[in-house]
Amino acid sequence: MRPKGSAEALEVRRRIAAKLLQEGKGIREVARLVGASPSAVHGWKQALAEGGPEALKAKPHPGRPAELNAEQRAELEQLLLEGPLAASFPTDLWTLGRVAQVIECHFGVKHHPGHVWRILRDMDWSPQKPERRARERDDEAIEAWRKEDWPRIQKKPREKAGASS
Repeated sequence: MRPKGSAEALEVRRRIAAKLLQEGKGIREVARLVGASPSAVHGWKQALAEGGPEALKAKPHPGRPAELNAEQRAELEQLLLEGPLAASFPTDLWTLGRVAQVIECHFGVKHHPGHVWRILRDMDWSPQKPERRARERDDEAIEAWRKEDWPRIQKKPREKAGASS
């Protein structure tokens, strides 16, 4: 199982272990100090002996590379901030399908709508749902009712019998 931490943080841990090994510390002691297994430290020691400090560098992440680079993601964010109406959609609501259409139209990259949320999450966007309100809603009339009628209708506490001063 891969230990927790970024590739850079794990590389720093390996470099600290290498320095401790070069100072003459034992494998078990180094493992305890850096929070790794003795077998991992043994592997790092071998890699260091065979390949030098370069052997302890972080490896590139496996997996398919992102199809939108940082510049394109910034451009996508600007397009999304302009709103769905500016992108010729009939309502002012972004959906994953609509975002996928914008990405395909502007960048030529086809994404399944079910995976677009990963891009949005990486851009620090979160799912939002508009509050459902009737079109006919009159906020001023509601506030007036709340101030005038509600206190009149609201149940009042009974006065206690025989509690006259």
